[in-house]
Amino acid sequence: MKARMQKTLSDVIGHPQRNRTESERYEGVQTFMWMTEDNIVEVPFDKEHLLEAILDPSNLNRAYKSVMMNKGCGGIDGMPCEHLLPWLLANKETLTRSLQDGSYRPNPVRRVEIPKDNGKMRLLGIPTVVDRLVQQAINQVLTPIYEKQFSHWSFGFRPGKGCHDALRGAQRIVDEGYKYVVDLDLERFFDTVCHSRLIEILGRTIKDGRVVSLIHKYLRSGVISHGLFESSDEGTPQGGPLSPLLSNIMLNELDKELIRRRHPFVRYADDALIFCKSKRAAERVRETITAFVEKKLHLKVNKEKTVVSYVGGVKYLGYSFYVQKGRCQLCVHPKSKSKMKSALKDLTRRSNGWGYDKRKRKLSEYVRGWVGYYHLANMKRFLEETDEWLRRRIRMCIWKAWKNPKTKVANLIKCGVEKHQAYMWGNTRLGYWRISRSPILLSTISNGNLKKQGYPCLLDSYLEWHPN
Repeated sequence: MKARMQKTLSDVIGHPQRNRTESERYEGVQTFMWMTEDNIVEVPFDKEHLLEAILDPSNLNRAYKSVMMNKGCGGIDGMPCEHLLPWLLANKETLTRSLQDGSYRPNPVRRVEIPKDNGKMRLLGIPTVVDRLVQQAINQVLTPIYEKQFSHWSFGFRPGKGCHDALRGAQRIVDEGYKYVVDLDLERFFDTVCHSRLIEILGRTIKDGRVVSLIHKYLRSGVISHGLFESSDEGTPQGGPLSPLLSNIMLNELDKELIRRRHPFVRYADDALIFCKSKRAAERVRETITAFVEKKLHLKVNKEKTVVSYVGGVKYLGYSFYVQKGRCQLCVHPKSKSKMKSALKDLTRRSNGWGYDKRKRKLSEYVRGWVGYYHLANMKRFLEETDEWLRRRIRMCIWKAWKNPKTKVANLIKCGVEKHQAYMWGNTRLGYWRISRSPILLSTISNGNLKKQGYPCLLDSYLEWHPN
């Protein structure tokens, strides 16, 4: 079915009947031929003809597959990803023609509020599926161009880079003696990007005015919030495929300034650490970089949260740093630990009505994902303590699942407990949490038995990353 869908899409976007004046490389959607007085000249793939590269059938096919793979919610028109192919079958000519002649108008994004750890809300903008397709096509063409310009110390939303690379980079810088840090906090970055400044920066590299104009339309497409339209005079709403690239293009100006001043730094999206060898130097950098960001990039720095401190204990991407024997080490930040225990507590609530299999599956997925992200940290002791607490909560859930005293007595006997002891514990009035640590459950629902039944162990998952 998947192969048939991809083949159908290729028919939609890529291979209608060829015209004699069409290029061998680009068939159907847009000719790459320019007519002159004497002959036909092929349009080159360069920075002045990016729109043709964006509308190339192979690029649109890749964009379609990416949108389908990422799925996601529908925009203001309510169209789900599954309806994109039928829509393209009916409207692909109109879509490509409007993109070519400049009449295409993006739809406003649908505003969604996501709660943050600090109790505030993160505002996301969900484009329509068609707009996601076009944005993804633009992103795929512009990314290779801008990757050559981006700093080696920028790690967010970049091919082949991620959070772990940023953390390892920070460790290397600290190991070189830069033990004071400016934790730069940009206030509501994605909501406050200056459009005119961003367009000016784009214009330095993108010489095809049609592409710059199309991006500008996306920036100004507006937002539908609670059924009302809001204009977007600034900002790049998070949620679309183009937003991460545009944020990196804007903040690359900050990277270049830091490199020019020879300040070591790491940046993941709008989360940046600037390193110095003394507190005095760090305070001076904070003042000068704040002035640069606000005056040159027209962004706002949160002066209360942009702090200078010793690197030990600084929170970055959920981790924190400490220096031991002259080497920078990583640990899990206390806030990340607290958040993890809260999530495990939700997964082991005895009143959520889950069966054994569902609880085991949910716990395994969470533990595998959490340890996979935080495996760079030194945390064996913390995981041992958390495993002990987690197993106690699992025993509590199992004990409650046995429900009435008769079932508890029968199950204890099956586990090898003598009848009179099983009767005594099965009829106890102790609460679930207290009984979960009793000798009778520690021996019957032992650590080994829990592991045999498929319940996850945080330390075991961690040791898979660190076998030695």
